[in-house]
Amino acid sequence: MDTGTHVAMGVALGGLATLDPVVSNDSTLFTAVMVGTLIGSQAPDFDTVLKLKDNAAYIRHHRGMSHSIPAIIFWGILIAKTIHLFFPHVNFFHLWLWTFLAVIIHVFVDLFNSYGTQALLPFSKKWIAFGFINTFDPYIFLLHVAGIVAWVLGAHPGYTWLIIYSVIILYYVKRFLDKREIVTKINEHFPHTETIVTSPTIKQNVWRIAITTTDKFYVGVVENGHIQILEQFKRVSLPDTPLFKCAIKDYNISAFLSFSPVYRWEMTTYDKFSEIRFIDLRYRSKGRYPFVAVVQIDQHMNVINSYTGWVFSEQTLQNKLHFGGSPI
Repeated sequence: MDTGTHVAMGVALGGLATLDPVVSNDSTLFTAVMVGTLIGSQAPDFDTVLKLKDNAAYIRHHRGMSHSIPAIIFWGILIAKTIHLFFPHVNFFHLWLWTFLAVIIHVFVDLFNSYGTQALLPFSKKWIAFGFINTFDPYIFLLHVAGIVAWVLGAHPGYTWLIIYSVIILYYVKRFLDKREIVTKINEHFPHTETIVTSPTIKQNVWRIAITTTDKFYVGVVENGHIQILEQFKRVSLPDTPLFKCAIKDYNISAFLSFSPVYRWEMTTYDKFSEIRFIDLRYRSKGRYPFVAVVQIDQHMNVINSYTGWVFSEQTLQNKLHFGGSPI
């Protein structure tokens, strides 16, 4: 989910904690728990600091180890222990319990968008992305805003959030059924389907889809249950050549390949270098595919430039490639 929704969830869990008699009967513990749920609801995303290094590091590691099983345990203990230093007389177990729950819920809700997480690390490097909740879902966010307003106006926080989260659970079930219906229709119309990636948009009735069959990629949208294929590409394996072996070893390219589950590639040869582009097919927007990785390699198998990340125009991409040096 987005940062704003995670913050709202931290507030919600702090309010929900008032159903715990130990918390509701100790105002100091309640304050400590609220701090814990707010920090815990953000902690797994502290790896966003990797953006300060470069896009490749961010793409390779964001929602990776910071969302893993060991990290969930670590965040809960670290945050609770730190807060307990400032509130030494409160019940540590209940402080840890609600802080730990905030971390778990953060990771759990991140599983449901198309980006996903590597939540099973270190047991599996697989990205888990169920793809039926948008990264920012206005309905989920507005329900949290309504809960906060109701709380401010005097409603009981525990029961208020219990009702709201019951509604949100039903909403998740509804979105799951929406996706299942889409997947069923795709399987009926596209034989030999290997993978189907769904990306819900901010609009309830509009979804992006990327379909992989044995020989093609299909990119399209689903609107009001109607499937529209916008583009299709022949599925071509990466050539087993020195040029491509060099390309996939590049820092930016390897980061892209470790993350993207459905992509195509294209190559352009110039006088003194070759350019290979890897294009993620999940995020088509306004006729473009903004999430890419590009590498330029000379005749001697030296990488001249490379880049991975989000770009929304060809000029922007060229500027980013040339930032570290122009092709020879």
